[in-house]
Amino acid sequence: MYDIIIIGAGPAGMTAAIYARRAAKSVLVLEAVNYGGQILNTPDIENYPLEAHISGFDFSTRVYEQAKGLGAEFVFEKAVEIRNAEGCKEVITQKSTYKAKAVILATGSENRKLGLEEEERLVGRGVSYCATCDGNFYRKKTVAVVGGGNTALEDALYMSDLAEKVYLIHRRDSFRGEETNAARLKERENVEILYNAKVTKLIAEKRLKEIEVTDTITGSVRTIELNGLFIAVGRVPENQNFASVIDLDDAGYVLAGEDCHTNCDGIFVAGDNRTKTLRQLVTATADGAMAATEAVKYLNN
Repeated sequence: MYDIIIIGAGPAGMTAAIYARRAAKSVLVLEAVNYGGQILNTPDIENYPLEAHISGFDFSTRVYEQAKGLGAEFVFEKAVEIRNAEGCKEVITQKSTYKAKAVILATGSENRKLGLEEEERLVGRGVSYCATCDGNFYRKKTVAVVGGGNTALEDALYMSDLAEKVYLIHRRDSFRGEETNAARLKERENVEILYNAKVTKLIAEKRLKEIEVTDTITGSVRTIELNGLFIAVGRVPENQNFASVIDLDDAGYVLAGEDCHTNCDGIFVAGDNRTKTLRQLVTATADGAMAATEAVKYLNN
């Protein structure tokens, strides 16, 4: 019986482990793949108040070693279910069942992929899912943004201040995002909007060099030479396995406020898998601290 089980070893989950151990609670962290989460593959973090430059691998390793050094236990198994049991929570993995008095769900969310060949290999080599994270690498260069929602519009505006040329590629003839942002983009001289279009091929050697864009109405294909491609077609939170015990919104995010409480007593949430407006490294670690603090209060009461 653990005091707290944390599901997910990304920045939110590992920060929660640090705070829970500093409160002298026994902690088990369950992780399906490897510690670090999405940030592990980021080549250079420049917007976290720690160092001007640090790789995602180095950042993740430092946090992992800090949590381990404080006595948090890590088990690399995928959690597939949470059950309310008498006096505790049961967390079922693909191999075992673990018990705790409280659970922190820090499974994060995945960027929705285009599903193109070479897409995963080119992440960090011309393909990115975060303009605010990686945009500075493409100053005075040519980039494209894919998507039609607020994130895509905001990414295109952000990149238009950095890049020499920005293509905004959207599969429909109108945007889902705010009209004010769309209007601002149409006024930018270095922004070219491609409606009724989708990226159908990534062309690369060691790095991305070109993309093929197909017109969804005529079927005509255009090849665009560029340095970077920012994909902003939505995110997929990893919460569905736990929908029987916690409330999710229509997009699958855990319904929770800044206190990280879910609708179920004893279950808390931290990181990109909860409802929030900003999903960044700094907000993930803040959530981890808050969720652990609230879980400790729950246990002490």
